[in-house]
Amino acid sequence: MSPLDAGQCSAVLFDLDGTLVDTAPDMVAVLQELQRTRGVDPVDYEVGRAHVSNGALGLLGLGFPGVEHTVGSELHTAFLERYALRVCEASVLFPGLADLLEALDAAGMPWGVVTNKPAHLTDPLLERLALAARSACTVSGDTLAQRKPDPAPLLHACELAGLLPQNTVYVGDASRDILAGQNAGMATVAAAYGYITPDDNPRSWGADRVAADTAELTQILLKAVNLGA
Repeated sequence: MSPLDAGQCSAVLFDLDGTLVDTAPDMVAVLQELQRTRGVDPVDYEVGRAHVSNGALGLLGLGFPGVEHTVGSELHTAFLERYALRVCEASVLFPGLADLLEALDAAGMPWGVVTNKPAHLTDPLLERLALAARSACTVSGDTLAQRKPDPAPLLHACELAGLLPQNTVYVGDASRDILAGQNAGMATVAAAYGYITPDDNPRSWGADRVAADTAELTQILLKAVNLGA
């Protein structure tokens, strides 16, 4: 029996963009602004939204095809500078997840964040959403030399919060999240409501469970930590 069904989990770790927080309104807006300033027709919002989990470089590849995009390139730097100014103008927790976090907090169940987003963007976002002090651990994309799909960030999160990987569940909206969780020895849940491109299928990632929406995610996680039916 999966630890998710047996109520054997004692902590939850979340990916950030597309899993815990809907950051697409701000991230896609920055891409569209950059496109306009360079005479490029802005991408459709829904198209851009589907690529947000791929980060700044992924969005730039969508918005400026045929251009090489690397960390520290002019466009990459411009994107990050603009995004830092509006990191939480329209970003919000996905519907229902505020209640989920409150239920975990009330039961003394630790939860945390493991993201590939750099710390200078992760930290102010969590602060403005009043989540930073509540998170038992926050590991960003530049906390370690390794990033997901490497399991090191997830294992580091467990070390910070005093968690056992085998008793922890990781939730993410990309195949690299599920692979990282599996390689860390954790139970995994695919957030199919997240930023999924049309050519991807969360059910092919091999997660222990797939949550179609946040209501289903809440049921899965509360059962996993022995708080639900």
